[in-house]
Amino acid sequence: MGNIAAFFDVDGTLYRDSLMIEHFKKLIKYEVLDPIIWHGKAKETFENWDKRHGDYEDYLMEVARIYINSMKGLNKDYIDFITSQVIKLKGERVYRYTRDRILWHHKQNHLVFFISGAPNFLLSKMAEKYNVKYFKGTEYFLDENNNFTGEIDKMWDSASKNQAIQNFMVEYDIDMERSFAYGDTHGDLDMLKIVGHPVAINPVGKLVNHIKKDEELKRKITLIVERKDVIYQIPTDAPIL
Repeated sequence: MGNIAAFFDVDGTLYRDSLMIEHFKKLIKYEVLDPIIWHGKAKETFENWDKRHGDYEDYLMEVARIYINSMKGLNKDYIDFITSQVIKLKGERVYRYTRDRILWHHKQNHLVFFISGAPNFLLSKMAEKYNVKYFKGTEYFLDENNNFTGEIDKMWDSASKNQAIQNFMVEYDIDMERSFAYGDTHGDLDMLKIVGHPVAINPVGKLVNHIKKDEELKRKITLIVERKDVIYQIPTDAPIL
């Protein structure tokens, strides 16, 4: 019998926003990046989402594109202070349900993994804060001078997360049927499907629609919505309004 694991997405599942976006904002605040780069398409997609006219994942993808381009040429050591500040100032801005589940899994001696589209250099600090030994985030490549090259190995899509879990499964002898996964977007779909105990936390509409079309996933998944200081468990056959 293999090990039991718990796989957690971070942005939107544990952290109540995006670590990448928080880092992006801090780089602008500390004038490492020119504030003008926020204006234009990024601001437009943010405002559309903020007014509930647009799609959250579209907003994330647009900001990710600008962020990756803006990081090119920056020295990692130079921005380490800002990176640490993101976790120091915002690391507690998490969902209570997810934080408690991480603690529960630790107490059960389960293997806990963070698998996230967040930059690996941010995710590593978040993992340290929550005593998570195993993690896999988006890798931002560096040149010989420790400058960002603008090249990445993404970890925000479903296929990449699925491959990461498959690798962890073999390396740590994980029993997937007895294991858990927690996510909130369509990028977490395969991760949720591959375990015996999937949990969708504040799921986006695209993910909910996929769940409703997949009878096996619909049967075994738990839907959680956390708003203010109340945590709700939603039936999978509840209508989408």
